[in-house]
Amino acid sequence: MEKIRKGDEVIVLTGKDKGKRGVVQQRVDAQHLVVDGVNVAKKAVKPNPMTGATGGIVDKLMPIHVSNVALFNAATGKADRVGVKLIDGKRVRVYKSTGEAVKV
Repeated sequence: MEKIRKGDEVIVLTGKDKGKRGVVQQRVDAQHLVVDGVNVAKKAVKPNPMTGATGGIVDKLMPIHVSNVALFNAATGKADRVGVKLIDGKRVRVYKSTGEAVKV
């Protein structure tokens, strides 16, 4: 079970964007996420008259490793680790600090 999923609000723990919060837009693979507003790189783009795309420098969201982010707990206002518990025969993600279920 993935502890951090698409649509979760996360906070960056390390790196140049430390402390920033954002929503997970997609999972690139098992270990990498694309988070809105985090790990943005500048990319030079050539103009393409066939598609009408103008050239220039654009911002591109780059993947960040899952170990560098943690789920944001709105109740405490801090980053929190996530565990998995079996509740009523279903596997549910829970915050490690409080034991509450993560709201989807």
